Amino acid sequence: MENIQNTYSELPKDFHRSTRPTPVSKPKMLSINYELANELSIDTSDEMQLLEYFSGNTVPKDAEAIAMAYAGHQFGNFVPQLGDGRAILIGEIYDKSGKLNDIQLKGSGVTAFSRQGDGRSAIGPVIREYIISEAMHAMSIPTTRALAAISTGENVYRETALKGGVLTRVSNSLIRVGTFEFFRARQDLENLRVLADFSIKRLYPNIFDQKNKYLLLFDAIARKQSILISKWMSIGFIHGVMNTDNFSISGETIDYGPCAFMEAYDPNTVFSSIDRHGRYKYSNQPKIGLWNLSCLAGCLLPIMDGDDNEKEEVIRESLENFSKDVNARINIEMTKKIVLRETKESNELIKSLLSIMHQNGADFTLTFRSLSSAIKGNDDHFLKCFDNHEEPKDWLQKWKKLLKKEKGNIDENLVENLNSINPIYIPRNHMIERAIREYQENNTHKIMDELLEVTANPFLDQKNKEDYALPAKEDEQVTQTFCGT
Repeated sequence: MENIQNTYSELPKDFHRSTRPTPVSKPKMLSINYELANELSIDTSDEMQLLEYFSGNTVPKDAEAIAMAYAGHQFGNFVPQLGDGRAILIGEIYDKSGKLNDIQLKGSGVTAFSRQGDGRSAIGPVIREYIISEAMHAMSIPTTRALAAISTGENVYRETALKGGVLTRVSNSLIRVGTFEFFRARQDLENLRVLADFSIKRLYPNIFDQKNKYLLLFDAIARKQSILISKWMSIGFIHGVMNTDNFSISGETIDYGPCAFMEAYDPNTVFSSIDRHGRYKYSNQPKIGLWNLSCLAGCLLPIMDGDDNEKEEVIRESLENFSKDVNARINIEMTKKIVLRETKESNELIKSLLSIMHQNGADFTLTFRSLSSAIKGNDDHFLKCFDNHEEPKDWLQKWKKLLKKEKGNIDENLVENLNSINPIYIPRNHMIERAIREYQENNTHKIMDELLEVTANPFLDQKNKEDYALPAKEDEQVTQTFCGT
């Protein structure tokens, strides 16, 4: 890997700790993302050399490996020091569009922030994050990317011995709300300004010379998060652990721990094994976004322009704007799924459909996908999603009536529009678990490879891939997911 930058490592020493990855004995490449490597102009011709880099056995020339410092609110409780306990930032690389990207190894050994942990990752979380982050990218959801998945040839020890792995991930920026909280908790306003200025130059350079740039930074982050959360809601994605240290200022989905895609629609769905009170359930995600941004606001207030009353007033207004904006965006994203403009009528229609889905335990993804068949005159695919057919039949009639009123003709273009918005393939929990189990038990990754291939084209019907579109059978259901630490 050539042309590595090290802009974050050039910040003051309080921001990071120099850390070298811990070498592993028998690294093996599970998967490499050739498309992403090409975007980053990484030469993939020498796979053995890449294996050395992505396993952490060799640090690329000119790289300065560091662990980043940050704090965070975890399930509402503030922890003043967290930091990269099992991740190491190797450096930054420009992609072909001229954007700088962080390159990080996850599971690459102990850092100064590991506390009692071993700094390693089991292979399961590596496979899970690789599959889901790439599927999210294919659905145009802002996300960190997966560049490589490595099996280390060594075991890690959790409740039992598990195969170890390292994930190489790529991000527009790995700075989190928790990074700001780290310096705010220490009353270190000088480094808060350094961090804010670095963030603006890296992600929002157009606001650097503008008046009250730190308020503009907050508004830019809030807008990115509003877009992100609305897209999560539109595909039934549940992050599972929206702590402030997992809340990126770049507006990307980050830290795929106990995340999952909802199958049977229920706004109270929770997957995370440690979320016992439903703090991060599906329907709470917009509210938690607001809560996390309130934490960021508290960090930026001391360095913003104006007196205390003025600053509090403008930041309160910005938080109110986020709340309105995220709900408006969710309405727009959801009405897009039934190819209607966002109006009072279409909003009511969506609410009605979601209510019927909830009552019937209808699969979120397949219900919306089946609407394209209903347009072509085959209502059966849609009705099969429900136990009781009476209300769904009535809803279909209302929807088609509104479609005709708004669009005029119901034709093949509407079918294409529906199928370009509503995926048929998502990385379903039971399929991910099947891929993890296959590697744990057999050292093979055929299911992982197939799942990556199928979810790379989530909107396209693929021959002989029906199993990947179906929800879990009763004995396959995965109701809990885990952080992987």
